[in-house]
Amino acid sequence: MKPAPFEYFAPLELQEALDLLERYGDEAKILAGGQSLMPLMNLRLARPGLIIDINRLSSLDTITATPEGGLTIGALTRQRALERSKIVQEQNPILAAAMPLIGHFQIRNRGTIGGSLVHADPAAELPAVSLLLGAEFLLRSKSAVRVVPAAEFFLSYLTTAIRPAELLTEIRLPKWPSGEAWAVQEIARRKGDFALIGVALRAELDGEETVQKAVIVMFGVDSKPLRMERAEAVLKGRRISEAFLRELSGVVAEELEPDSDIHASAAYRKEVGGVLVRRALESALAKVKETRT
Repeated sequence: MKPAPFEYFAPLELQEALDLLERYGDEAKILAGGQSLMPLMNLRLARPGLIIDINRLSSLDTITATPEGGLTIGALTRQRALERSKIVQEQNPILAAAMPLIGHFQIRNRGTIGGSLVHADPAAELPAVSLLLGAEFLLRSKSAVRVVPAAEFFLSYLTTAIRPAELLTEIRLPKWPSGEAWAVQEIARRKGDFALIGVALRAELDGEETVQKAVIVMFGVDSKPLRMERAEAVLKGRRISEAFLRELSGVVAEELEPDSDIHASAAYRKEVGGVLVRRALESALAKVKETRT
């Protein structure tokens, strides 16, 4: 099928794009990578009256290290650029590790970090990783600027806190603490498919492999990325052992309340979710041991 008729604008400056959003509001859709928008339009599941193509806004295609050791990433930055970036690999290893899990490299060549975050697919990797990292999102309109933390940005299926006249322009990541254990893993039918279930986790360990603090985020199990707060509390103060990992798997499975769909049943996601968290923590611990030897 072909998309329904629409008007098309390709602004050269950010202010011009914001002016268009102010003028057209809900009628307008932003075109960045187009990996999600174009299929929806071709199937006529989305029928925007107007497209604002922001691909000429080079000021939004940046990766910058901050003086504090964090990262500032322009929303138009291609996923493949993040995957290959030495700055990202050195300063935020879990973000670098998550990038190859997103589709295939042809998808990542066009897909943008901002597009994935705003689309807010609950099975996507970037929303989950941004929540894990405590990211902040800079939202601009013609008259105002808002900074929204990831924990408040994702609301439900394909729904975020962004307003009709706003544009996500920047993603801010705090400094990554050296020495933290981390992992990102997922189960998918085929390489490049959306995750049936996935996990991103980080943990601060002492020299005895006892967890001082942990953050666990699951994706593909709820209407948005999901913090596993009960499992995090169980982890705190515990030494990692085979027996404890089995206990943790059970806690995660009990905490999860996923839906069934055509891809997997709720029972499958609960069981596999517990196993996946255990495997991810084992992988994270192995990385730490490797760096200490």
